[in-house]
Amino acid sequence: MDDTRFSQGLQVRKDVLGAAYVEKSLENATDFAREFQELLTEYCWGAVWGDETLDRKTRSMLNVAMLAALNRMDEWEIHFRGAIKNGVSAAELKAILNQVAIYCGVPVSVECHRIAKKVFDDLDQN
Repeated sequence: MDDTRFSQGLQVRKDVLGAAYVEKSLENATDFAREFQELLTEYCWGAVWGDETLDRKTRSMLNVAMLAALNRMDEWEIHFRGAIKNGVSAAELKAILNQVAIYCGVPVSVECHRIAKKVFDDLDQN
């Protein structure tokens, strides 16, 4: 493991997803999953998200679209929250979901809207 890339990835991961979520993921990792969590942190968050060619807002927009296309709703919700944190506006998110509806299908966009409502409701309560 590259300690520098892991440290950078850990910081980026916490910045985007929230420190509490990341720390819980790492703390709850079993012996079986621990190496995978380290791999994610080093390569996904350190190497890819740490590459400054694309800014975080753009990466969040890409992830929201790609995760919707793959119908990975648990990850989609996490990255939807991260997108808001990274400055993606409600109008931009709505436009992304309209595009998802056309290119990936209405049912997945309906599910994304359901989750988005939950996230926005959560944010309004805090």
